[in-house]
Amino acid sequence: MQAMIFSAGLGTRFKPWTDKHPKALAIINGKSLLQRNIEYLQQYGITDIVVNVHHFADQIMEAIETHNGWGSHIRISNETGALLETGGGLKKAAPLFTADTILLINVDILTDLDLAAMISFHQQQQALATLAVTDRKTSRYFLFDGHNTLCGWQNTKTGEERISRSVTPLFPKAFSGIHIIDKKLVSFIQHEGRLAIVDLYLELAKTHTIKGYLHDYSRFVDVGKPEAVAIAESMFV
Repeated sequence: MQAMIFSAGLGTRFKPWTDKHPKALAIINGKSLLQRNIEYLQQYGITDIVVNVHHFADQIMEAIETHNGWGSHIRISNETGALLETGGGLKKAAPLFTADTILLINVDILTDLDLAAMISFHQQQQALATLAVTDRKTSRYFLFDGHNTLCGWQNTKTGEERISRSVTPLFPKAFSGIHIIDKKLVSFIQHEGRLAIVDLYLELAKTHTIKGYLHDYSRFVDVGKPEAVAIAESMFV
């Protein structure tokens, strides 16, 4: 099994750190977000990892080289030419994938979600993709049916709603930035250039099974803004 850590973002919500550094190298209790996620994956035997880079790419690559990948084998998907967002970044990294199953995680996510349990669920459901979700409050939700199958998306601030499968009732869940995909999913990406992962999943959900995996039991923090650092440091030593 392989993993991909999405580390290419501009981190505009994380200024002023990201004026001079990539968010991936922001420090939480002495370790960067990137190091913490690499070590998190190692706990589940995942040591073959793709890291995509764009914003201050040289700093990320230097850190990986200096620390010998913190014990993992790291492959770089270089997006310095153009920022592709998550869906586009996934397609660009396709030549680096050799495993049939790939775990994806945003670099600014810290959690103790049981990846072994999530992987087992993904395999049992025979899903094209499985999305980690919780019942926390946010403004944007994936919508699932009673069997945890992805059916749509909504933005509660703007009122926008996009439906891939017309069923009722639908249950809103907040996406955690962690997902497991079957390698063949990448071959379904026809769009060139920038592509949001939400758009990709909503299109695929029309004809393929995409599941939600609820992990309300686990610790979770999105270190997307500077004020989240103190929260993260109180949760992850």
